[in-house]
Amino acid sequence: MTFTYPAVFTPHKNDKGYHVEFPDLECCEADGPDLEDAMDEARDAAYNWICVELEEEGDLPPQSHAEDLKLPEGSFVRQVMVRIKLLPDND
Repeated sequence: MTFTYPAVFTPHKNDKGYHVEFPDLECCEADGPDLEDAMDEARDAAYNWICVELEEEGDLPPQSHAEDLKLPEGSFVRQVMVRIKLLPDND
């Protein structure tokens, strides 16, 4: 399955890194020393968050529209896509 959620990228004040938050995924955040690493870390964080929800049979939240998000100054939105291969239970 493929999941896509908006992520808010906020530049660090003291270096070239970024802090990433997923408005739809509660407490799902990431950080990276540059945009490429921040995107990789964000993808990993979203993957882990979604996997835990699926394992606990929780409901995944709907995706927000980027234009509906209130952004801090200097921040921007990128859509982060996560692919998860669902395997049948072996229990």
